[in-house]
Amino acid sequence: MSEHGERSAPGKGLVNGLAVTLKTMTRRSTTQQYPDVEPELPPRSRGVIALLEENCTVCMLCARECPDWCIYIDSHKEEVVVPGAARARQRNVLDRFDIDFSLCMYCGICIEVCPFDALHWSPEFEYSELDVLDLLHDKQRLGEWMPTVPPPPAHDVLGEPSKEEATAARKAAGPGAATPAKTARPAATRPGTPKPGPAETPGEKQ
Repeated sequence: MSEHGERSAPGKGLVNGLAVTLKTMTRRSTTQQYPDVEPELPPRSRGVIALLEENCTVCMLCARECPDWCIYIDSHKEEVVVPGAARARQRNVLDRFDIDFSLCMYCGICIEVCPFDALHWSPEFEYSELDVLDLLHDKQRLGEWMPTVPPPPAHDVLGEPSKEEATAARKAAGPGAATPAKTARPAATRPGTPKPGPAETPGEKQ
């Protein structure tokens, strides 16, 4: 019965359901037959975290800022003899860099806080394992994902240069060279404001 107490025609609900079924049968299916058909992922999608070992300075920022504590880092110090230096310098050598992806929640904090771009997002996501213990990836496994990391997007030609580029350009130009601040265009005046004329000397009138 309907909400007004009237009896509906028998089989009306079945007819309405079949009508919806026939309507959707004529539409093209959007289901992708994975894994036979690979999905088209965004270029900056979050798949697995890749490690560029050469850039890692063992600063431990990623491990300290990780909310899940799923990053494990070990290192040792080595002395480096620099020609002409008074004494040998020390540098950290990375021994272990593991990420437990069974605990990782893919927040990306470790990638954002890394000051030397040692961690990168890779769009690859096919790294499932039969054993949860195998989701602990070491630095060698993380380094194998680096070739899959897409290049960063191009800079906007109309945007401001980075601090590093501006500093390098200022050093290359030498002292006294024009900087972007010196060559910047003057600010636009408000409508109706007279333009500044030539400087007047005391007692001189235009």
